[in-house]
Amino acid sequence: MKDHIVTAFDTELKSLAHSIEEMGTLARQSTTIAIAALGQRSPDLARQVGTLERQIDALQREIEESGILVIARRQPVAFDLREVVCALRISNDLERIGDLANNIAKRVVALGDVPVPHPLISGLEGLSALVVERLEEVLSAFDAHDPDKAVAIWTSDDAVDDLYTSVFRGVLTYMMEDPRNITACTQLVFVAKNLERIGDHVSNIAESVHYAATGALLDEPQPDRRDAIGEPEVVAG
Repeated sequence: MKDHIVTAFDTELKSLAHSIEEMGTLARQSTTIAIAALGQRSPDLARQVGTLERQIDALQREIEESGILVIARRQPVAFDLREVVCALRISNDLERIGDLANNIAKRVVALGDVPVPHPLISGLEGLSALVVERLEEVLSAFDAHDPDKAVAIWTSDDAVDDLYTSVFRGVLTYMMEDPRNITACTQLVFVAKNLERIGDHVSNIAESVHYAATGALLDEPQPDRRDAIGEPEVVAG
């Protein structure tokens, strides 16, 4: 009977992990498609991101319900409990990534036919590529239960901040040089901020992966490179 319970519990943990991986795939796709929608000025691609967001939200609810049931039925302790709790935490971060990607897609509609300086789009595509690469790496660390890889991802957040700062300064320069760019650049500020926020959620996932594997928190304060430019907080929405 005990072996049966252990086998069932292992199956439930694997199901949670599989759902996290599925959510991660959708979150990665939504971010990539959102930036493609911006670059191509494609409302059709933007609508695809909205569809992906709804799928991500549904998975997050399933994971939350399954995780709570696992805790209630199995009463796991130590590593097993951390596995379940961190799956819940990671699903929340992935759900937020889906929201942020959808916010980016909404900017495509808000921009309409307003001209956008091409170098700014290129900068945002570079920032998106970096963020998506880190998301892929942290999902790989989750799958491998690799705390060292999680630490490496967590400590590399400054690369996202540095590139975000560069893109942000570029947007400000275009706004100051030509007032006709203000409308487009205002939208691009939101896009850049949403990408930077996605990077923050990747770091959160890395913390969860490390905690699940080791039971230790990554609690060293990370310097925020954005302070160097005195950037005001931009509400993503």
